[in-house]
Amino acid sequence: MDITVCIGSSCHLKGSRAVVERLEQLILDGGWKQKVALSGSFCMGQCQTGVSVRVDGAYHSLTPETTEQFFLQTILPRLLSGTSL
Repeated sequence: MDITVCIGSSCHLKGSRAVVERLEQLILDGGWKQKVALSGSFCMGQCQTGVSVRVDGAYHSLTPETTEQFFLQTILPRLLSGTSL
């Protein structure tokens, strides 16, 4: 599974660093490092929607506060079932 977090200016100001750090911790804590490729990208053209996160090609808008919930409700079930988003 590929997860890319925008680290461009707008998303940085909205907390992309905290989103990256939280996702990284959740991936490590769950032992998912071999199944998840987490990366950063400069502007992904979704500046209006907050911290842009692309998961297997689909865009999502996160905040530092919603990152864990997103991981638990959206990413984790797919990792457990072996399917991608």
